[in-house]
Amino acid sequence: MTKTVNTTPYTDQKPGTSGLRKKVPVFQQQNYAENFIQSIFDSLEGFEGKTLVIGGDGRFYNREVIQIAIKMAAANGFGRVLVGRGGILSTPAASHVIRKYEAFGGIVLSASHNPGGPTEDFGIKYNIGNGGPAPEKVTDAIYAHTKTIERYKIADVADVNLDAEGEQEVAGMTVQVINPVSDYAELMETLFDFPAIRAHLAGGFRIVFDAMSAVTGPYAKEILENRLGAAKGSVLNFVPLPDFGGHHPDPNLVHARALYEEMMGDDAPDFGAASDGDGDRNLIIGKGIFVTPSDSLAMLAANATLAPGYAKGLAGIARSMPTSGAADRVAEKLGIGIYETPTGWKFFGNLLDAGLATICGEESAGTGSSHVREKDGLWAVLLWLNILAVRKESVVDIAREHWTTYGRNYYSRHDYEEVDSAAANGLMDALRAQLGTLPGRKLGDLTIETADDFSYHDPVDQSVSNNQGIRILFEGGSRVVFRLSGTGTSGATLRVYIERFEPDATKHDVDTQIALADLIEAADTLAGIKERTGRTEPTVIT
Repeated sequence: MTKTVNTTPYTDQKPGTSGLRKKVPVFQQQNYAENFIQSIFDSLEGFEGKTLVIGGDGRFYNREVIQIAIKMAAANGFGRVLVGRGGILSTPAASHVIRKYEAFGGIVLSASHNPGGPTEDFGIKYNIGNGGPAPEKVTDAIYAHTKTIERYKIADVADVNLDAEGEQEVAGMTVQVINPVSDYAELMETLFDFPAIRAHLAGGFRIVFDAMSAVTGPYAKEILENRLGAAKGSVLNFVPLPDFGGHHPDPNLVHARALYEEMMGDDAPDFGAASDGDGDRNLIIGKGIFVTPSDSLAMLAANATLAPGYAKGLAGIARSMPTSGAADRVAEKLGIGIYETPTGWKFFGNLLDAGLATICGEESAGTGSSHVREKDGLWAVLLWLNILAVRKESVVDIAREHWTTYGRNYYSRHDYEEVDSAAANGLMDALRAQLGTLPGRKLGDLTIETADDFSYHDPVDQSVSNNQGIRILFEGGSRVVFRLSGTGTSGATLRVYIERFEPDATKHDVDTQIALADLIEAADTLAGIKERTGRTEPTVIT
C-alpha cells in the first residue's frame, strides 16, 4: 500500500521568502512536487502519528498536489491530516487551524498574490507548529535535502474525496475534511465587536469587498454578509477560481483598479477593501481616500484597543524594514516596543511567540496580529470596520486626525517587474559598492545622512540575517530603500521604496508622487535604474 519511488534531485528548489514558487509546468515535471514534499518531511523529526494540516488557495494544480501531499503524509508516518473542503484553506485560516488543533505543522499550497492558471504560478510552503512559515534554519534544511534526494515515499491508494466533510482512511492515516471557514469565522467573533459592526451596517454604512475570485471569497461572504448583515452583493467575485477569473489577484491600485475608481466616485460606498490569492493581504480604501498599507498598520495600531481582542493594549508593533516609519511614531506615543525586521512574515513569528509584539505589518499590503502567525487580509478589514463602527467617523476623518497627531509619512513603492536578473543584481551590487562614500553626498536639496545594507539581529533567538535591502537615509527623516523581491517566478522584481516624513499638517494634502518627486529622481540618480534596467517607468506604483 506504501511504495518507495526512486528519484533524482532538481537543482532549483530553494525556497524564497515564503516557500517554493514556480510556474505550474515546472511543478508538473515528473517527481518535482514529490521531491520537495519529501524533502520537507526528511528535514523534520518527531511527527510520527501527529497531525498535519493541508490546504491551498484553489489555484490551478491545487487539488492534484493536495492528493500527492496526503498520500505522502500517510506513507511518511503522520497519524492524521486535516484538509479544507475542496482543498481550500486561506493562509491565515491554515495558520489558525494548525494552532487550534495543535497540529505538528502544515503544508500550504499557494503562490499568494501571483497569477494562477495552467501556465501561471504555483507554490508550496511549510508552516511549523506555531502556525507560522518555517524559519530559515528549516527552509535551509529542506533545500539541502532537495539537492541529495534519492527516493520518496507515497501511499499507493485512490484519491481522497475532498468535497465531503468527514473522516476517511488513507493507508492507516485518518484524513478529516473540514469546513474551511467555520473555525476562522469563530475566531474573528472573539476578536471583534460583531454587534457594533452589525449595527453600524444596519444603520446605512455601505461596504464593498472584492475577493478577486480568490480564496477569501467564502470567508468574506460568510462573515461580512451572513454574520454581520452587509447587504447581499457587498462581496464581489467571491467564488475561488483556478485562474482567478483571468485576473491578477494582487490587491493594489493597478489590479484592483475598478474598486478604486468606484471608491473615488460621488456615490461611493463608505468603505472598500480587497484581498489577494491566498487571503493574507489587504487593500483599504475609504470613500475618496486610499490608505497605504504602511498608514493602515499605524492607524490600526493607534486604534486597536477599540476592538475587544485588543482592549488590554498592545505589547509592541513590528514592521518590515521597507514599511514606512508611521508605526514607529504610534509605538513611541504608546510607550511600547517597535521592531524593524526583514521582509517575510516568518521574522515576526519569534516576536509574537515571545510576547514582544501584538500587531505586525508589511508595506506589501500584509497586516496581522498575534491571533495567528500569518498576515491576515480579512482580519485587517474587520479591525477597520470595528474602529469605524465605534468612532462613527469616515476613513478620511480618521486618516486626517492621525496625520495631524503623528505627522504624515508620504510613501510609495515603485516595482520594476521581470527585470533581467543579471541587470537587477548588477544594480544592487553597484549600490553596495558605493555605500561607504554616500554619507554627506548632496542630490539637489537632499543630503544623505547614512547608507547601509540592512542586517537584522533577532532579539529572541539571536540569529542574524544580512543583505536584506539597501537603505539610503536623508537628513530630515526621508529615505529610499532598494530591494529585490523573493516572491516572483520570472526574472527579478526590483522594488524601490520612497518615503518622506512631513510633520506640518498644512502640507498633508499634496499628491504623493509630487511630494516624493525629488526623492524619486534621487533614487534613479543613485542606482541608475533607467540605464541599468532599460525601464523608463515602474511596472506598478503603489
